[in-house]
Amino acid sequence: MSFEFIPILAELHGNLSFGVAAAGAGIGVGAVGLGAAMAVGRNPGAFGKILTISLIGMALSEAIAIYGLVLALTGLDTSTALDKVNAAKTPPAQEAPATE
Repeated sequence: MSFEFIPILAELHGNLSFGVAAAGAGIGVGAVGLGAAMAVGRNPGAFGKILTISLIGMALSEAIAIYGLVLALTGLDTSTALDKVNAAKTPPAQEAPATE
C-alpha cells in the first residue's frame, strides 16, 4: 500500500482548516454588518443598542477564526507522518543465518 500522499495531506491540514474557518468568520462578520446597517436604516434611534449587539455578534464570529488558527497550529504533525511513511517503505531486517 502506498502512503506517498500522507505528507501532502499533513501539510495541507492546517492551511485548509484555517482557510475554512477564516472564510466562515468573514461571512459571519459580513452578515452581522449587513443586518446592523439595515436595522439602523429602519430605526436610527436604536443605534446604540444595535451597535452593542452587532459588536457581540462580530466577536463571536471572529472566535471561529481563532479556533481555526488553534486547530491549524496544533494539528497533524508533519514529521510524525513522514516517519510513518518511511517506516512503511523500509523492509524489515533479515537475520543472518547462523554458522556453526
